[in-house]
Amino acid sequence: MRPRRRRPTMDRVVPRKREERINEEIRVPRVRLVDENGGQVGITPTPEALEFAFTKGLDLVEVAANADPPVARVMDYSKYRYEQEQRAKQARKHQLQIQVKEIKLRPKIGVHDYETKKGHVERFLGQRAKVKVTIMFRGRETLHPERGRDLLIRLAEDVKELGSIEQQPLLDGRNMVMVLAPNKNVGVKADAKDEDVTGSEEALPAQRDGEDPAPQAPPHDSSGAPDQEPSGEAEAPAAARAGQL
Repeated sequence: MRPRRRRPTMDRVVPRKREERINEEIRVPRVRLVDENGGQVGITPTPEALEFAFTKGLDLVEVAANADPPVARVMDYSKYRYEQEQRAKQARKHQLQIQVKEIKLRPKIGVHDYETKKGHVERFLGQRAKVKVTIMFRGRETLHPERGRDLLIRLAEDVKELGSIEQQPLLDGRNMVMVLAPNKNVGVKADAKDEDVTGSEEALPAQRDGEDPAPQAPPHDSSGAPDQEPSGEAEAPAAARAGQL
């Protein structure tokens, strides 16, 4: 009985073929040799170039195979590959990836359903993703495409602080499609705004601490009378008593 052929699995990782030829893989009779510092050594037979690299404890790497003769450089190939992988990793990390989310609406959507869909659109735009909004027409609803267009324009107006129209509403068969793109500052300066708010809240107690203290009551002398000049009403009885004497 013929054995069943096993389906290939998607988890199988095919190793990437190395582009450069190194050391004994270089089959040409001679190469243009470059040392580890980038200096030109000159056209050298391949066995001598290999010996030159091995005496330094390095590898001979063919960096320009189409040249005549091919250019080979002396280097630490493991370190070279590691640096290449790190640069590629950093490039992928800083690469801007735009995702496209899709929201589907009906021309006769209810108020609560509309608010829910609008919340999804705001969340997607806040994550710096484009949003494809689709109005689905059924039956005789296709006779009034202006209703779908008005609904899309209304949605764009409601979320204009987060995104703008990248593709105007376009009728495609029984569907009308509009694409919203996030604004430049959406999802970028949120942390800075939070820091400003936090800083202002921290400054308020400091300002309160720096205010002048409230004026205190004047000190009293030992006799219990306040340490201040007597008023005019107090001087008048004293003058009257002096006149009677």
